[in-house]
Amino acid sequence: MAKRHHSPLRTSRQDIEQSRRVQCTPQTEASAYTLAFSDEGFMTSEEMRGVRFQLEYQKIESWLREREVNSTIVLFGGSRIAEPGTDPWAAKTELAKKNLIKSSKYYTEARLFAQYASLTSKELDYKEYMVVTGGGPGVMEAGNRGAHEVGVPSIGLNIVLPHEQAPNSYVSPEFCFNFHYFATRKIHFLLRARAVAIFPGGFGTLDEFFETLTLIQTGRMERIPVILFGGKFWGRVINIEALVEEGTVSPEDVNLFTIVDNAKDGWEVVRKHYALNPIEL
Repeated sequence: MAKRHHSPLRTSRQDIEQSRRVQCTPQTEASAYTLAFSDEGFMTSEEMRGVRFQLEYQKIESWLREREVNSTIVLFGGSRIAEPGTDPWAAKTELAKKNLIKSSKYYTEARLFAQYASLTSKELDYKEYMVVTGGGPGVMEAGNRGAHEVGVPSIGLNIVLPHEQAPNSYVSPEFCFNFHYFATRKIHFLLRARAVAIFPGGFGTLDEFFETLTLIQTGRMERIPVILFGGKFWGRVINIEALVEEGTVSPEDVNLFTIVDNAKDGWEVVRKHYALNPIEL
């Protein structure tokens, strides 16, 4: 971990503590007297939105830099896909229940894929290829669980939502972050990404998939492995060939991602791309 530079100047924390010890008077109790950076009302005001964006980005960036996390393997996928043998809690219809039970196999594949990545990370002192997920249930839980099962830390980028989004118990506590803004969360998903694995999911998963493709297609992001798990599922949900036929994407854009059905094949795409050592589970 990087050593912090010692400064002889008083810290902001010291001043917050000192201000709390000042004699209680109408002046010191007034909102105007509160130090700006400890004034919750001011910091959460509309006028400070830009500052909050910066703070939300910088907190996680500083934390990961200090711990020398250089690269990650990103797992995206549905929060509603449950572990095999458990009740598909999100099913609203019998058909949805049937299909979620079928898709539960991708919970297992996400666990295994995360194990491949994490064992590779272990070889590199946890500085490279650390698993990162959205930190919630479903495929996200499976990814963090896979890392946990081989004794390797993993990252969870949680976000405050009305439902579905409490940190799963497998995220490493020291790497369990929380976001208000989707925008800053998306930056951190891809900032260190060396591969993106996308499992069956809903609107959020589609958003993350297409955003990654767009960044690569437009040259805003270097070409990295983008792996789509579940050929049958995605064949029903999206039709890239139709976009090619309509002329709205180029024929070569269909090569921006690779479709696989299991963790071993998915990790092999990553391993070959970066000439990594083989991993046996």
